[in-house]
Amino acid sequence: MDKFMKNRTAKIIRNTKETQIELELNLDGSGKYDIETGIPFFNHMLELFTRHGIFDLTIRAKGDIEIDYHHTVEDVGIVLGQAFKQAVGDKAGMNRYGFFILPMDETLVRVAVDLSNRPILVYDLGNSDGRVRDFNVSLCKEFFQAFANEAGANLHVKLEYGDEPHHIAEGAFKCFAKALNNAVAINPRMQGQIPSTKGSI
Repeated sequence: MDKFMKNRTAKIIRNTKETQIELELNLDGSGKYDIETGIPFFNHMLELFTRHGIFDLTIRAKGDIEIDYHHTVEDVGIVLGQAFKQAVGDKAGMNRYGFFILPMDETLVRVAVDLSNRPILVYDLGNSDGRVRDFNVSLCKEFFQAFANEAGANLHVKLEYGDEPHHIAEGAFKCFAKALNNAVAINPRMQGQIPSTKGSI
């Protein structure tokens, strides 16, 4: 392990009347996942996120999916954002910024992220009513908004072009993973310094 790298892990438990979620995260993992949310397509997106971000991630989520998928998708975003915020700590030695452009068949997605502790989501994945079986791709926005809020991330998610809902969602999650992996990566040239002229983020 790099001498500037700390143990960057987190464990979060969140229980509400709508969802019960347990999550464990290792930023410096190898892409291992064990994910169950009760929503098969959402599981798939989170598995892609984990593998392509090279994180280790375990999620056990139970929610009122008999009513709607909204609460579970949003609350997983909340807990994942909290886990990233906890795991990066003071962000010493970290790149802080990440950017990626990812092709997914006919689709191209761009994601930029700054772990600045100033949350904002700028989001455009085109047609918000696209569906993959019973999963409405518009729910992706709820996930990314919740993550940005809790992680303190300035997050930009943009569909450059493409129209197949599965490809759009998959491209977004993979691209997000790659950009976030860049942002949390330890840069040895930083020598453990905070990535800001302010001295803190």
